[in-house]
Amino acid sequence: MQELWHMSTQWFFSLGEKYGVNPIIFGTIYVGAIPLFALSIAWLVRAKKAKQPLTWPVVSAGFWFISSYLYLFIAGENIPWWVYAFAIALIVYGSFASYRQIRSRLNED
Repeated sequence: MQELWHMSTQWFFSLGEKYGVNPIIFGTIYVGAIPLFALSIAWLVRAKKAKQPLTWPVVSAGFWFISSYLYLFIAGENIPWWVYAFAIALIVYGSFASYRQIRSRLNED
């Protein structure tokens, strides 16, 4: 089992070298953006209830939602087309799911 773990981590980190993306930075952005995204959603809900403009809360939430993929798209080199397609599919699905959840929270009142 330990050998499998070692082989998996070597493969994972070799992808970073091959495509010019640091997996630690990608993972840190991915996980670190979660609370910032949640704060942006709270800001959005609060702004909606206060009847304030929603532009900046939406921009903030959108930025944090795609921040790790932005890093991949900007820093990555020689990334296969299917990685872009998969990342875009994740963004579209996640956006749709988040939209539905945010919409239900905004309509609670």
